[in-house]
Amino acid sequence: MTGLIAFREIVLKVHSRCDLACDHCYVYEHADQSWRARPKVISPEVISHTASRLAEHARDHALPSVTVILHGGEPLLAGPDRLRLVCEEFSRALAGTAALDLRIHTNGLQLSPRFLDLFAEFGVRVGVSLDGDRTANDRHRRFADGRTSHPLVLAAVALLRSAPYRHLYQGLLCTVDIANDPVAVLDALVALEPPRVDFLLPHATWETPPPRPDGVPDAYARWLLRVFDHWDRLGRPVPVRIFESLASTLRGGPSMTESLGLAPTDLVVVETDGTLEQVDSLKSAYEGAAATGFDVFSHTFDQVAAHPGVRARQLGLAGVSDECRRCPVVRSCGGGLYTHRYRAGTGFANPSVYCADLRELVDGVEGRTATEATAAELADPAELAASQHQLTRVLLARLHAELTEFAPRAGGGAAWARAWELLGAVEGAGEAGADALDAVLAHPYTRTWVLAALDAAQEGRPDGPEAALRLAALAAAAVLRGGLDMPAEVGYRDGEVYLPTLGLLRLGEPGTDGRASLRAADDGWTAHDGRSLHRFGPAAGDARWEPVRPWSPGPRGPAVALDDLDPYRTCFARPPRLRLGAGEAEEWRERLGAAWALLHRAVPEFARAAAGGLTTLTPLAGGPRAGGWGEAGRHGPGALGLPYAAGVGETALALLTGQRRARLRALTEVADLYALDGAWEHPSPWRERPVPVSRLLADVHERVAVEAYRRATEPHHPAGTDRIHRALDRLAGAAELTSTGKRLVEELRWEAKAVDA
Repeated sequence: MTGLIAFREIVLKVHSRCDLACDHCYVYEHADQSWRARPKVISPEVISHTASRLAEHARDHALPSVTVILHGGEPLLAGPDRLRLVCEEFSRALAGTAALDLRIHTNGLQLSPRFLDLFAEFGVRVGVSLDGDRTANDRHRRFADGRTSHPLVLAAVALLRSAPYRHLYQGLLCTVDIANDPVAVLDALVALEPPRVDFLLPHATWETPPPRPDGVPDAYARWLLRVFDHWDRLGRPVPVRIFESLASTLRGGPSMTESLGLAPTDLVVVETDGTLEQVDSLKSAYEGAAATGFDVFSHTFDQVAAHPGVRARQLGLAGVSDECRRCPVVRSCGGGLYTHRYRAGTGFANPSVYCADLRELVDGVEGRTATEATAAELADPAELAASQHQLTRVLLARLHAELTEFAPRAGGGAAWARAWELLGAVEGAGEAGADALDAVLAHPYTRTWVLAALDAAQEGRPDGPEAALRLAALAAAAVLRGGLDMPAEVGYRDGEVYLPTLGLLRLGEPGTDGRASLRAADDGWTAHDGRSLHRFGPAAGDARWEPVRPWSPGPRGPAVALDDLDPYRTCFARPPRLRLGAGEAEEWRERLGAAWALLHRAVPEFARAAAGGLTTLTPLAGGPRAGGWGEAGRHGPGALGLPYAAGVGETALALLTGQRRARLRALTEVADLYALDGAWEHPSPWRERPVPVSRLLADVHERVAVEAYRRATEPHHPAGTDRIHRALDRLAGAAELTSTGKRLVEELRWEAKAVDA
């Protein structure tokens, strides 16, 4: 079968009875009472068939690992011998196929060294149910005769925490009861030093809603937020899964629990008689809600994965109600646990019975963590530059791995190895070497080259020799920039080699290839091609050397490279100009200076921000596009392509819009501004059809600056911020935005208000 989501986790019911009489248990106290007709203990035949089915499933789907959770009832009632058989059968069946992660979830009453020795032998991790302090735990977790279970559970956890078994301790699971003191509950759990705490909302549906004292619609959220606040005051001493999950989704990451988020379920339940069922919590909805009609003797796990009920819980955003799809927190809450959506007549096509709680909980956690959840790169240009620099290094390391490990035939062989070794020598040559290497790695078109070479390697195209030439040139440029006393060998093609950030060196006649050794000298640089030595560089006056020209945006601005030489500057939508003549270059400098002065007069705040990351300008062929937009191609931060033939005003607007575009792209490369881009479409005031959130955000990000510029330079320009504010209002309610994305929208709103002022 195709299109199936494989099961990576199975819950194996090894015993169907329990030694407690918890009144909130979904197995015994809720709608589905099928446990009554099932064997008390799992049989060897069910164990063997389940292990075989799981191994078959893991092989068919090439799963690297699978998790088996031993469950009940109370699984320890199965006894050590039967649990040993489970561990042995699954270990044998999965050997050589997939890693086996064995876990058990227990109330702890039967836990003893005999069990724990067995678990240590097979690496079975142990989770224990405990609802907090004695008062909280006794509210529900009692024996049938009403006796407390709390002291026995504490004794079990103490044994689990002892030296021989501590590594098996997986964590504590606590079912929320808003009648309990949240501070006391957390303190009691934290005192037991669990590796993790899980808080679960009690299972409920619209037919059997949870208790709500005084009818407070968000009482469970308030309870959990009091836990969060106390947990935060304590310094977050233990991980709490529900809070970690929300922190992850608010940043744009995945959910960490089935009860929240939009991740598809990958879990199947095996009952003691071998019946294959959906997730256990469905037993709270109605009799037979978890049933599939399948069993391990006659059916494969793939057949269960294709069951309509299972597929319904794997639809992600498409599987939630229309009301949930329109909710701005749906990416974090995921519509709530599937079971909690049930209502007679409409099934599961409803918001969660905890809808108000989930909305308040997500908003509450977001409000409390917005600062820490916002990427530092948004507010700090230095952080953005550092992250971008690190990204280039990561991509370069990945290219090295591709060319030397994963695709050696596409690599440059010895030439790549020599260049890589030289790069390492430069980095190890003290501060001068490290600074010089940073400069050439920060060159925007270094990223262009790395991405192109990665594409070639991953597609199996034999471009490794070209990559080796560029890497050698990059290393040589670092040697020369740093004035390092080491030879740098480069190859040249068609008689020339480009040294990133420095210039173009001609070492032979057109059509010739060869190699040369470059060195830093006291008064410049030298090149030896095996026949002759010649000097080149800033002061050499060698006609064979064409340097990258500088330009300074104002008397205090840092130098910007006017790069019309780099072979990888062809990353823009339109082609670059060939090398400018001396007169053309001077004329372009004058236009750039006038455009920069115009920007500073018209929109000084935007101009200062634009200057912050600008390092490289490349002249492009042709005149300006309609509207005068600048171009940001596929390169690292700092580069901008500008139409050479544009006038001063058009160049100023191109500088402004190009830098806005480049800044947003740089942010999206190192920080998550949104998730599930394209899952929703939003009306745009500037486009005929709805657009994904990424496009709407990009439009607003550019047009705020454009509006400011046009108001300052066009006396009769009609106000256009009403459309900007409409777009910002739409973005403010977009479920896709992360905490960082929302913070960016707030900044854009302040910019728009400043334009209106």
